[in-house]
Amino acid sequence: MTNQFPPVFQTDVPLLDRARYDARIKRKPRVRSGDRTHYRTIWISDVHLGTRGCNADMLIDFLDHVDSDTLYLVGDIIDGWRMKKKFYWPDSHNDIVWRILKRAKRGTKIVYIPGNHDEMFRQFTGLNFGGVQIRRSAIHETADGRRLLVLHGDEFDTVMLAHRWLAFAGDTAYTILMRLNWVVNKIRNRMGLPYWSLSKMAKHKVKNAVEFIGRFEELVAKAARVRGVDGVVCGHIHTAEQREIDGIEYYNDGDWVEGCTALVECDDGKMDILHWADEISARKARGKPILAVERISEDVEAVI
Repeated sequence: MTNQFPPVFQTDVPLLDRARYDARIKRKPRVRSGDRTHYRTIWISDVHLGTRGCNADMLIDFLDHVDSDTLYLVGDIIDGWRMKKKFYWPDSHNDIVWRILKRAKRGTKIVYIPGNHDEMFRQFTGLNFGGVQIRRSAIHETADGRRLLVLHGDEFDTVMLAHRWLAFAGDTAYTILMRLNWVVNKIRNRMGLPYWSLSKMAKHKVKNAVEFIGRFEELVAKAARVRGVDGVVCGHIHTAEQREIDGIEYYNDGDWVEGCTALVECDDGKMDILHWADEISARKARGKPILAVERISEDVEAVI
């Protein structure tokens, strides 16, 4: 049988070699039936599979409650940087991959735009694997006729471009913060409190971080204007946002490490950001099950 997967799946990311992939993909997660909300388009990014910071259970819950005609994976879906240092891949991360591939199989258009953490997949730009189209960027046309540039956004990160070593150092510090975030929310969960992002709070309190985000958004919007489009959708900075910058509609779909957010387009072209922790809290308040998934993965190991 011909191997349909690029070499990177067998080498740089050994968790997805052919034999292990076949064995795990056959173990289908059990999903409870329930109401699903349909959107014309969904954008998610910065999932960081392969790290302890990934909120896999919350993303699984999201995927089990929404459907779409098109799904954009806007980079950093797999964290190659972390996995080169230490291998980590629980069953819940396979469950996410399975759900995405299942959508492709049943007809959902899936466009994968690798980011800096999964840049090893950029060499396969233009190819199609398992119904997933790999692109460097894309132009999306909304239901009301607007043209949106879709890209990850690391191209506009001056630290990434000029001081790559500093980006790696910052990634290590960020990983430590994510571990603290995991501990805080583990305690909050046992106390019956909703999810809360420690790192998100820290970013909004630090002046330099706020200035960096603002500058990043302006650079991305400027690039969209040069391309002659109406707006831009990106990820990278883990900060969900939707606003107008000098006539350009700027959208950032956030992440599934800190904020657990997604950008969605309704059938009429209206755009919205879903904060999934809030959606789960609202569902709990209405007396519905918090998770649509029967937990099949083992308890998360201690991180500290």
